[in-house]
Amino acid sequence: MKIEVIHDKKRERFVAEVEGYEAYASYSLHDDIIKLYSTFTPHHLRGRGIAETIVEYVFNYARENNLKVEPACSYVQTFLSRNEEFNDLVID
Repeated sequence: MKIEVIHDKKRERFVAEVEGYEAYASYSLHDDIIKLYSTFTPHHLRGRGIAETIVEYVFNYARENNLKVEPACSYVQTFLSRNEEFNDLVID
């Protein structure tokens, strides 16, 4: 399944629409730091890698835009434990 992620700057979210439902990662941006504070995937869509795809997109976006990421969400911390190639972008 191909998942397209859209950056919704107005709502400060990275969003994927799947089967008519939204999954997203919410953030706030201060200076050059993206604080990822929440992820959400509708219950019936969980387990398909949607949140992982969205969070990976955010980290790639951060890298491309010379931003750091503050992982304030437990899922993002779990993602980082599985994807150590993004640890250089993390700020505590």
